[in-house]
Amino acid sequence: MKNLFKILSQNNRQKITLFIFLFSLFSVFGQEKKQDSTKTEKLDAVLVKAVRVDAKSPITHSNVSKEELAKRNLGQDIPILLNFLPSVVTTSDAGAGIGYTGIRVRGVSSQSTNVTINGIPYNDAESLGTFWVNLGDFSSSVESLQLQRGVGTSTNGSGAFGASINVLTDAVSNEAKGEISNSIGSFNSRKHTVKYSTGLLNDHFEIAGRLSNIVSDGYIRRATSDLKSYFLQGSYIDDNTLIKAVVFGGQEVTYQAYNGVTLQQIEADRRFNPSGQYTNDAGDTVFYDNEIDNYNQDHYQLHWNQRYNNLWSTTIGVNYTYGRGYFEQYREDDDFATYGFNELTVNGTTVNTTDLIRRRWLDNNFYVLNASANYKNNGLDMIFGTSISHYTGDHFGEVIWAEFASQSEIRDRYYNGNSRKNDVSGFAKANYKLNDKISLYGDLQIRNVTYKTRGTSSDVIPFELDKNFSFFNPKAGITYELNDKNDFYFSYARANREPNRTDFESNPNIKSEQLNDFELGWRHKSSNGFSFNANSYFMLYNEQLVLSGQLDDVGNPIRTNSGSSYRIGLELETVIPVSSKFAIQSNMTLSANKNEETIVSRDGALVNLGKTDISFSPNLVAANAFVYQPMPNFQMSLLSKFVGDQFMSNTEAELSRLDSYFTTDFNISYTIQPKSIFDSIVITGLVNNIFNEEYINNGYYFTFDDDFSNPGTITTIEGAGFYPQATANFLLGVTLNF
Repeated sequence: MKNLFKILSQNNRQKITLFIFLFSLFSVFGQEKKQDSTKTEKLDAVLVKAVRVDAKSPITHSNVSKEELAKRNLGQDIPILLNFLPSVVTTSDAGAGIGYTGIRVRGVSSQSTNVTINGIPYNDAESLGTFWVNLGDFSSSVESLQLQRGVGTSTNGSGAFGASINVLTDAVSNEAKGEISNSIGSFNSRKHTVKYSTGLLNDHFEIAGRLSNIVSDGYIRRATSDLKSYFLQGSYIDDNTLIKAVVFGGQEVTYQAYNGVTLQQIEADRRFNPSGQYTNDAGDTVFYDNEIDNYNQDHYQLHWNQRYNNLWSTTIGVNYTYGRGYFEQYREDDDFATYGFNELTVNGTTVNTTDLIRRRWLDNNFYVLNASANYKNNGLDMIFGTSISHYTGDHFGEVIWAEFASQSEIRDRYYNGNSRKNDVSGFAKANYKLNDKISLYGDLQIRNVTYKTRGTSSDVIPFELDKNFSFFNPKAGITYELNDKNDFYFSYARANREPNRTDFESNPNIKSEQLNDFELGWRHKSSNGFSFNANSYFMLYNEQLVLSGQLDDVGNPIRTNSGSSYRIGLELETVIPVSSKFAIQSNMTLSANKNEETIVSRDGALVNLGKTDISFSPNLVAANAFVYQPMPNFQMSLLSKFVGDQFMSNTEAELSRLDSYFTTDFNISYTIQPKSIFDSIVITGLVNNIFNEEYINNGYYFTFDDDFSNPGTITTIEGAGFYPQATANFLLGVTLNF
C-alpha cells in the first residue's frame, strides 16, 4: 500500500485515480435506507416537505440518515461528515475538522449554499454564509438531511446557487431512552454528549434534550476550539396534529487560524499559526493568548403541522434567533486616527500610535415565519406557501486596552453601524403523475429582498446602503419511469441571488447574480442492491459572484462579479454489492468551470486573460468506500477522497494553485448488546488520513500595486496564504444507550 501511495503522490496520480474510479465506481454513503413508517416520523417529515424532494423527483440529491451520521460522529463538524458525498469539497481552518469548517459543492462557496433547519433559514442574513461552528455537535440531534445539488427546489431564505442542505432535527421518540457519548482523539480532541427522551407520555407528549461539549487544540498551533451546545424539544402529537417547540444553540470560543501561512512557513513548520503574533517591548516575538472568536447563538422554533383529511395539510413555523459575540485582536502601532484618539505628548515626544486590544462585535436578531399548505391525491402532490424574515444587526468596535488610550473612555465605540434586512418569498410547486410512465414537476417562486445599512463599517468609513431586489425563480422538470429499475429525468431551474455585506463593502456597485441550471439524469436500482446514478449538469451564470481569493481583515472571503461563466459536469454514483457482507461504493464528478473572460490590472495596465478557471473549482472530485460488515453489529469501512488541482484565483496564477490530494480514512463501528443496564454499547473508531498525506485544501490569494520601489512605475505584487490539513490522526468513541 505504501508503494501505491507513493505512485499516487506523483504528478500522474490524477490519471491513475481517474482510472481507478472509472473502474470501480462506488458511492460513499451507500443505499438510501427506508424510513420507518410510523405516524410520528411521517408527521416529523412534513416539517421539511416544503424544501425537500422525493426519490423520483427530477432534482439531483443525496439523503443522509441519522444512522449514517452516527458512524463517524466523533466531534467533527457537519461539513466534514458530508465530505464523501458527490461533488463535495470540505475545508477546516484548524486542520482537523473541528472549529471553523466549510463545504463547497460543485465548486460553489458556502455563501451560495442554502441551509435550512426544519425549514427555517440558517444562513446568516448578511454574510449569507453558514457557520457550523455555532452548532457544535449538532449532528447528534439530526434525524436526517438532504443535500440537493444545483439550484434544487424552491427553498426558504437566500437562494441556492450550488447546493442546498436541509436538516430535519430529531423525530419524536415513542420510547423513553438515554444516551451518554464520549470520544477522545488526536490534538487533545474530546467530545462529551448526554441525550435523553421521555418517550411518548400519555401517548401524546414527549420531551427530549441534549447537552454537548467539544474541545480541541487543533492541528494548527493554538487553533483551539471550545464548543458548548444544547438542544431541547417538547412535542405534542396525535393522529392529525404535530406541535413541536425546539430550542437549540450554544457558545463557541475558537482561537483564530484564518491568517494562513506562506509556503516558506509551511516548509519550516506546517503547523505554524501567525495569528496573535506581535513584538513585545523587549523585542521578542510573542503571541497574544486571547486572539479569539467568542460567539453565542440561540434558536427558538415553534412548528405546527395539521392534517385535515387525506387530501389537505398545513404547516406553520416561527423562529427567533439571537446571536451576539466578538472577535478579539491584538494590534501593534495602530494610528490614533483610526480610533478617534487625540495626539499625546509623552516625555516631550508626540505620540500618535499605540499597541491596543480591540473587539469587533456583532449583535443580531433574526425572525422568521414560514407557512405552507399541501394538497395530495393519487396523481397530484401540490404545495404552496410563503416565508417572511426580518433581520437586524448591530456592528460595533471597542478598544478594551491600549498602551496609550488618549482621551478615550471605557466601552467607547470607535465604529458603530446597524443593518436591517427583510426577505419575503412565495412559492407554488407541484408533482403531477401524467400516467404510469411520466411525472411532471413545476415550481414557481417570487422573492423580494430589502437591505439597509447606516453608520460606519469596521474600516471606520461611512457605510450606508438602501437596496431592493425582486426575483422570479421558475423551475420545471420531467421524470420518465422506464420500468421499476430505471428512470430518467430532465429539469431546468432559474435562480437569482443578492450580494452579501462583504460584497457591498468591497464594491458598492456590485451586482446580483443569476443562474440557469439544466440537469439530465438516469437512475438505476436493481433488486439485488446494485444501483447506479448518472447526472449531467450545465450551470450558465450571469454576473456570478465568484471568490476572488482575497479575504477581508476578519477572514471573510471577498467575491466579485465574473460576467458570463459556466459550470458543466458529469456526476456518477454507484453501489456494487459484491456479497452479503462486502460492498464497493463510489461517486465521481468530472467538470469544467470557466469564466468566459477575465480582465485584470497587472503592472499598471489592463490585461485580458481570456477564458480562465473559476476559483476553488477542481475538475475532478471523487470518493470511494470499501464497506465490510461480517455481522450485523460490526462494520469496517475504508474511505478515500480525491480532489484535483484548483486555483484560489480566477487568473490561474501559479502561486494560487492548490495541488490535488488523495486521502484515506478508516472507520470501524462495533455494537455490544449487554443483558442488563444498557440497551447497547457502541464503540466507534476513526483514523483520518491514514497514509499521512501532507495536503492543503484551502487558502487565499491577493495582489496589490507597488509604486514606491521604482517611482514612475507600477509593479503588481502577489501573495498567498494556505491552510495545511492534519496528517494522520484518530478519534475513538464509546456510546452508552439505555
